[in-house]
Amino acid sequence: MSDTINTYTPDTILDTARSMRWEMGTDYHQTLMEDLYSDAATIAGRAVTRPDQKPRFDLDHTIDRLVTSRLFGFPIMILLFTVIFWLTISGANVPSAMLADLLIGTIYPWLHEVANAIGMPWWLSGFLIDGMYLATAWVVSVMLPPMAIFFPLFTLLEDFGYLPRVAFNLDNIFRKSGAHGKQSLSMMMGFGCNAAGVISTRIIDSPRERLVAIITNNFSLCNGRWPTQILVATLFIGALVPAHVAGLVSALAVVGIAALGILLTFVLSWSLSRGVLKGEASTYSLELPPYRPPRILQTLYTSIIDRTIPVLWRAILFALPAGAVIWLISNVTVGGTSIAEYMIDFLNPLGLLLGLNGVILVAFIVAIPANEIVIPTILMLTVLVSGFSGAGAGAGVMFELDSAVQTKAVLVAGGWTLLTAISVMLFSLIHNPCSTTIYTIFKETGSKRWTTVSALLPLALGFLVTFVVAQVWRLLGGV
Repeated sequence: MSDTINTYTPDTILDTARSMRWEMGTDYHQTLMEDLYSDAATIAGRAVTRPDQKPRFDLDHTIDRLVTSRLFGFPIMILLFTVIFWLTISGANVPSAMLADLLIGTIYPWLHEVANAIGMPWWLSGFLIDGMYLATAWVVSVMLPPMAIFFPLFTLLEDFGYLPRVAFNLDNIFRKSGAHGKQSLSMMMGFGCNAAGVISTRIIDSPRERLVAIITNNFSLCNGRWPTQILVATLFIGALVPAHVAGLVSALAVVGIAALGILLTFVLSWSLSRGVLKGEASTYSLELPPYRPPRILQTLYTSIIDRTIPVLWRAILFALPAGAVIWLISNVTVGGTSIAEYMIDFLNPLGLLLGLNGVILVAFIVAIPANEIVIPTILMLTVLVSGFSGAGAGAGVMFELDSAVQTKAVLVAGGWTLLTAISVMLFSLIHNPCSTTIYTIFKETGSKRWTTVSALLPLALGFLVTFVVAQVWRLLGGV
């Protein structure tokens, strides 16, 4: 390579340039100038409107006037993201059920048959299959389909050129809260997965504003928490109204929780930017790119390779030990009582103060690797401590029920009331990030201090909000 470079002396380069000059023809300069003037005339024709001429139709400007309008910009944005969330939630049901049928309905019993055939001790098969495998199977079946749908849809909006318009619409609100306008994009990404939302804060140049975006991303309701919200709202809030409006009321309750998360993002951003992360809001130039047709196949490929698989792999790495812990605390006994029951008894007084109970707090602790396993863990622990018969497959074996009536019966047997349901929805929104997100925060910030703050600040806020709600609820005579 170096020998090739050394052969190009100044004389040889000049000789080559002279040779190429004649190869391009004698009208090169004329052609170049004609093209420049032609392009300039085209640009001027699109940008300049003369008083005596009717403005030319410009599709980009027409769309921009609509999606960035003060009147229609926000409704369109809310409607668009509502459709994406609806497609993600509804569209994920079928593949999630298929994956659950394969991983839990087929492979799980087959693994037990193999374990029995080779004479594996019950404790080893329980630890490996009921614990580690089952937790991982839950995470994959619940987490993979929503991510495989949400990330491509989000990337399609990005390719189309709409996301910069979202940042434009929300820039003023974020600026007033001391944050960066681009935080709107990382916040939206957090609705799919908080770990991906944290990674997407790389688009923010200011370290201070990026840190604000990372700490507050937890309040974007990720896909791992949507199933909990939807199930609890359906069982306890939708049940308060007639059946023909129950679905609408349940959906509004979940949307209200998501809206509360956005409000908390603004409030905490404002507090941080005027406290420990005080500083001037940075300025930036937001270029609104032209709209262009999305490249669907490329989007699918990059979304799966760059976003879905890495996030899912991290979740699996954390789900394996979580499954082991859940099985161990449910099956290892001291004095005839399992460790899980000791933990539940210890945390029950605190849980009741928060409108929750010990089972729920233990479930949130052991399910920190993946929010997807909170409800299965709550059901398993409730059956374990309440002695509810007819549900579950034993201590440490997570499960879900197909029947909403039976699911509610298990929860009511565990002492659930309407206050419990509301407190669970609030705590699920505000509590600490999952371990995958915490690890991602550490990788992105490289700071143990800010990783700890990002994990504990939402947890403290979750305790505070649920405590206040529970006390006010009881003062008003609620049960």
